[in-house]
Amino acid sequence: MIIRAAAWRLPATLILVLLTSGCALLDPKLKDDPAKPPPPLHLEVQAPAPLKALLEQHLDLARLAQVGDDESLDDTEWARLVAAAPAQARELLQTEGYFEPQIKVERSTGRPVRVRVLVQPGPRVRVASVRLQTEGELERRIVAGDRDAIALRRTLEDAGPLAVGVPFRNADWRDTKLRLATRLRGAGYAAATVADSGADVDVAARSAAVQVTLDSGPLFLAGPVQIEGLAKHDEATVRHLAGFGPGAPLTETRLLDYQDRLQKSGLFEGVSVTFDPDAATALATPVLVRLRELPLQQATAGVGFSANTGPRTSLEHTHRRLFGWAVSAHNKLEWGRDAQSWNGDFYTHPGQGFYRNLLGVQIERVRGDDDDVLSQRLRLGRTTDTPRLERLYFGELLRSRQSLNDGTIIDARATSANAHYVLRRLDSVLLPTRGYSLSLQLGAGQAQSDAGTSGPFARVYSRFTAYWPLGADWYASGRVEAGEVIKRDAVRVPDQLGFRAGGDDSVRGYGHRELAPRRDGKIFSGNVLLTSSVELARPISQKLPAVWGAVFVDAGRAADQWKGFKPALGYGVGVRWRSPIGPLKVDLAWGEEVRKARLHLTVGITF
Repeated sequence: MIIRAAAWRLPATLILVLLTSGCALLDPKLKDDPAKPPPPLHLEVQAPAPLKALLEQHLDLARLAQVGDDESLDDTEWARLVAAAPAQARELLQTEGYFEPQIKVERSTGRPVRVRVLVQPGPRVRVASVRLQTEGELERRIVAGDRDAIALRRTLEDAGPLAVGVPFRNADWRDTKLRLATRLRGAGYAAATVADSGADVDVAARSAAVQVTLDSGPLFLAGPVQIEGLAKHDEATVRHLAGFGPGAPLTETRLLDYQDRLQKSGLFEGVSVTFDPDAATALATPVLVRLRELPLQQATAGVGFSANTGPRTSLEHTHRRLFGWAVSAHNKLEWGRDAQSWNGDFYTHPGQGFYRNLLGVQIERVRGDDDDVLSQRLRLGRTTDTPRLERLYFGELLRSRQSLNDGTIIDARATSANAHYVLRRLDSVLLPTRGYSLSLQLGAGQAQSDAGTSGPFARVYSRFTAYWPLGADWYASGRVEAGEVIKRDAVRVPDQLGFRAGGDDSVRGYGHRELAPRRDGKIFSGNVLLTSSVELARPISQKLPAVWGAVFVDAGRAADQWKGFKPALGYGVGVRWRSPIGPLKVDLAWGEEVRKARLHLTVGITF
């Protein structure tokens, strides 16, 4: 560090003081040990709180205050330590940006020796300018007008905590240099280093001019993909999931996305994507993919409970290479009090563009207070899933048989083309506290029913959920859900294509799917849907940070049309356990329309 005028240079011995200080602090319990002799020194530091803590931790006198009487010093050594204290304190204060402190040391006689260090830190030096220079491949690309290189250079300007106007602290200076090099390495310049750096401190002007020169080294570009640990599955699947080809910059984001896609493919339980930053191979760097495959077959049995549909049991089976083909099959049988279903999904392993072809079959029976609905679905389409966006395109055949309590049976069928999207911008998929998710479903087709005329229809549905922290350990979340089936009044679509509201993830305080149109006292799915929810939550105590209390307000319903639409209101309190597998929620809600309370229990997040 260069210091002009009547300033001081930070000595190298200060580094040794900072590194060895951790050994100086003994167990505080030993201070109160009656068998231990009293310390030979009582030290008092009078300084602003942060600086007081710094001096009490690192001054030689502070360490001496922890030493027993058997190691007491003679008067000559005492005099030397007391005389050295101001210079030592000044060096420590310089690391926090105070270069003109007033320091006074007072010593009393007797046993124990009492030493008082009085500190007036004076004005603080602040950063006046930050000069950043680049060398190596990055600079050559900037000069050549490469847009990515120019954009990267701009992001480096705010890579660290040291900026114009902030106090000049040694810790921030070190952190800034580290972050600059780290950001360059993450952008594909894996051999980047800090070639030169300096801080010119002008004590009289109370300012510091800092400069950093970064040597980016070469930009590492993708070469061949080398795969280890593959036994049952095809190399082509692993290569398709890369999402990049030879010559692509090996950025941290690109490699992490590749690793995430491999993990989410459902074929591997262990994944690692790395490369060796050898400058000699920078133009065609081998990418090493290490894999540990999941078993070909896996079966799971479970029991559960939902406030919506009561107790249930389930059996799931997955085969990850059906008949030796690059096809996965997942079958799930679920049997509950009010709902029974079988879902069979057959999908190819990821191909070009991360797409999978899929065949889906579903048979489901749902029993309500007024009806019993049996439905069958057949889907054929393509899907792709990335960390931020899911896309599903499919054609569907749907049949619904609704049996009312009075013996009436309504049979309806529909053929449709559909597109589903789920967009996520969340800090965590399992336990989000910031960001948003958006689910959008679009469909159109032809419907026919023995209770209405045949005709075309369109279906639109969306669900938007947002999360944001409010400070002081408070967190807010909000949800808006809307949908509509667009058709002529005489056209009847299968009940599953309509909408119902009420229940755990809808409007709490009401029964599952009971907020829907009634005809002759019986519930039918509606043509329009609108629900919303606002929730505030915070940890119940610092000792149980994963257990939150919450208050919420929900509103909405499904209806035949928007005209005369009146939302039902529910509100209440709840407890959340943010477990490693997702949130467990227990809510007690009051339904304003029904004038009674209802308990809701849910596990997981609905997107």
